Amino acid sequence: MIDRENGGIENFIRPDSWVDRKGFAHWVVGVLWIVFAFLLFQVTASVVVIGLLLYAGELQEAQTAAEVLALFSDRLDLVFWGNSTGQILFIGLASFLVAKLHLSSGDSMSSFIRLKWRDDTPLYLLLGGVLMVVVQPIVIYIGFFNSLIPMPESVSEIQISQYEMFEQFLRQDGIIFFGLLHMALVPAICEEVLFRGYLLSAFEKSWGIVAAIVISSLVFGAFHVQLPNLIPLTVLGAVMAVMTWLSGSIWPAVLAHFVNNGMAVVLGSTYPDLAFRESTAETLPSVWLLLASILLTFFVVKVMLSRSSFFSGDNQ
Repeated sequence: MIDRENGGIENFIRPDSWVDRKGFAHWVVGVLWIVFAFLLFQVTASVVVIGLLLYAGELQEAQTAAEVLALFSDRLDLVFWGNSTGQILFIGLASFLVAKLHLSSGDSMSSFIRLKWRDDTPLYLLLGGVLMVVVQPIVIYIGFFNSLIPMPESVSEIQISQYEMFEQFLRQDGIIFFGLLHMALVPAICEEVLFRGYLLSAFEKSWGIVAAIVISSLVFGAFHVQLPNLIPLTVLGAVMAVMTWLSGSIWPAVLAHFVNNGMAVVLGSTYPDLAFRESTAETLPSVWLLLASILLTFFVVKVMLSRSSFFSGDNQ
């Protein structure tokens, strides 16, 4: 457009990111990608497992859908390879491609996904790992109260069936490192890229950080399709979202996520009777342990707040 008063050329003012130029809301694109990522992840995992079963010559013996499902249950090692493949391709890597749609001219991928390694990142790594340990009694209590919410019988049966499969799998000898890879390391990296990296930033662009933390955590809980664990998963998601925001980096959340899942794998492998026992009022941690957990959690979060650049005036 010609600026006639100044005799020059005035640049057109246009939104920076592809999402803005097309008139979409950032949160809408984020939700759409979560749905597509989940579907693509599931399809990829199934295709990989079927391909591995065919390669092993085991699928030819299955004549019905029930027999195929039974094969999936018997070969959880292949299921985990399929899940990891789907997570790496679509929960992790593809999220970087979608994130480009949200980038403004002044944004970089590392800042949007919060991949930067800052001077205080090592401190937050330590604090994040400690927080994920000390918060466990609180999460256990929340999980117990979640289990008291009436669920459809079919949902409860699916949950019990999943627990039984995982218990049988983790009881095998020499499975701990395989479990740590597929149940802790891969999900920790890929899910943090998707939820605390991509989705948190996409929602933040639309609603601000507080709403982004709350809603991305709810989506994180729902993503796992475990209604009996929806509330504790949402709380864990919120804990990792807060530490990501305060630290300005997803790496503390990646470590915290690995610690959380890794503890479950190690406990399930070494003490399966303890790990997979039914959650009742009698099996809950003591009230004193719960109080200690609350106090320690409060202390660690307070240290995070005091160290955060968002409260010290330096958020670069």
